[in-house]
Amino acid sequence: MYTHHNNELTIRDAGKRVRLKGFVQRARNLGNLVFVDLRDQEGITQLAFDADNELRMEAGRLKAEYVIEAEGKVRERSSKNKDLPTGDIEIDVDAFRVLSKAAQPPMLIRDETDALEEVRLRHRYLDLRRPRLKRLMKLRHQTVKATRDFLNEEGFMEFETPILTKSTPEGARDYIVPSRLDKHHFYALPQSPQLFKQLLMIGGFERYYQIARCFRDEDLRSDRQPEFTQIDIEMAFIDQEAVIDLTEKLMARIVKETKGVELKRPFPRMTYEEALRDYGTDKPDTRFGMKIVDTGETFAKSGFKVFKTVLEKKGTIRGVNAKSLAAAYSRKDLDGLTKEAERLGAGGLVHMKMEDGEIKSPIAKFLSEEEKDGLTEKMRMEEGDLVLLVADSEKTVQKVLGRLRIIIAKEQDLVSGDDLDFHWVVEWPMFEYDEEEGRYRSLHHPFTRVQDEDRAKLSSDPLAAKAYGYDLVVQGYELGGGSMRIHETKLQGEVFRVLSIDEKTQRERFGFLLDALSYGTPPHGGIALGLERLLMVLGQTENIRDVIAFPKTQSGHCLLTGAPSVVDEEQLRELALKKEKKRDG
Repeated sequence: MYTHHNNELTIRDAGKRVRLKGFVQRARNLGNLVFVDLRDQEGITQLAFDADNELRMEAGRLKAEYVIEAEGKVRERSSKNKDLPTGDIEIDVDAFRVLSKAAQPPMLIRDETDALEEVRLRHRYLDLRRPRLKRLMKLRHQTVKATRDFLNEEGFMEFETPILTKSTPEGARDYIVPSRLDKHHFYALPQSPQLFKQLLMIGGFERYYQIARCFRDEDLRSDRQPEFTQIDIEMAFIDQEAVIDLTEKLMARIVKETKGVELKRPFPRMTYEEALRDYGTDKPDTRFGMKIVDTGETFAKSGFKVFKTVLEKKGTIRGVNAKSLAAAYSRKDLDGLTKEAERLGAGGLVHMKMEDGEIKSPIAKFLSEEEKDGLTEKMRMEEGDLVLLVADSEKTVQKVLGRLRIIIAKEQDLVSGDDLDFHWVVEWPMFEYDEEEGRYRSLHHPFTRVQDEDRAKLSSDPLAAKAYGYDLVVQGYELGGGSMRIHETKLQGEVFRVLSIDEKTQRERFGFLLDALSYGTPPHGGIALGLERLLMVLGQTENIRDVIAFPKTQSGHCLLTGAPSVVDEEQLRELALKKEKKRDG
């Protein structure tokens, strides 16, 4: 056994005999002296072999990543390293042995590694040796521990819900698993424990939580993985305010224990409508200004053809003011922003700079002095400001300006990873209309409760019906979503009908839930928080793979194990499956 981790020893331990174990970070053979940096999961300690040490020659043959143990006395270093907690001391080694030799690693085992991500993921066990990954994995452990400690103290019970369950497609695609014993039938991996946690409320358990593994077969992005973890919470006999209050307390506890920062509560709130109006997205980054401003009235009588045509088609003209950034954007830079706007569906992008007290823009000659003055007032333009305008449909304008403000903020370093802008987006609509499918879809999920005063709108005007729904957002990430749930069979049926789920399909997919609701169900609600997204924020990384021990690539592959892989014919026969024959041509 070792006596200390490699981050523990200080000058106060001088003269103490210790035994350390770990990986060789590097060995420096200086001829008469050999120094070895020994690394374990906690840190690094320097081992010293002096000129008169009979182990010096053997130590000089150590290679990077050899696993060794060493014994000796702690002594003060003559040349101290202020970057290490152990930088004041070293170990005068009088005994050591190699526990395991190592081949030449395909990458540098340090934070500033030279390896591409593909190499790092293929050799993830080596990547995990890097201090940065060690810190992020420790952060994950601390966050989960803080979560469990807090919820246990609040009277919650931890449950495990099934991994092999029933496919109830409504949203992302399920991963399905064939049953060997029941031919041509399939399980599904859970997209969330939603229905099971509601059934626990019906079962009389009033406070549930789970660190839940979830699976969604969807197109991947930098903040998504096919399998992920939720902090899943449900409570009975409560209202929306109780869920929000508890979640804020949980976030405050986690941030305090992992970062030593006190969060100010209560968190700010905005409605779903306000989020789209001011930020162009339902998950706004509020760490900087640059709110979206409606300039339609300013150009209501404009002779500029593009603006006039858009307004005649019931479109909108809106803009953002990048304060004091006119000089930061050259014509080439603005062309790049225009291309991004066009990629997102806009017909173009209008840019204006306030220079020498007047508006400079390619369209300035088409605008009246009244329009320029109105725009200056509306956008609060001052010397050196850059205003970007988009004229298009409301949805396109929101999407484009919402994206451009994020791009500008990152390019100009307007945001800091230390700023934690936790806030709520509330008063979500119950539904949106899917033009392609020709039907309504739930913005949260089909079990979300409509606000009491809007219940009649389920039949008369579904798009106007608001839900008891709430999202927790931080730094532009949707950290978690929750709602009050439907606890009456009749209301659940009404919502299913709006979603074009007929009674036969209701029974086939959700019959067990409808039956359960009929036996007396307490009002209940909850929230699911994305653990990995929270860790991305706390760990200040934009790559979700950094906070997962063994992640998949953006195409859903595990480069370490080679999953997904083919299976042999015998396994397929047992499952009553067969490979699709390749077609000629």
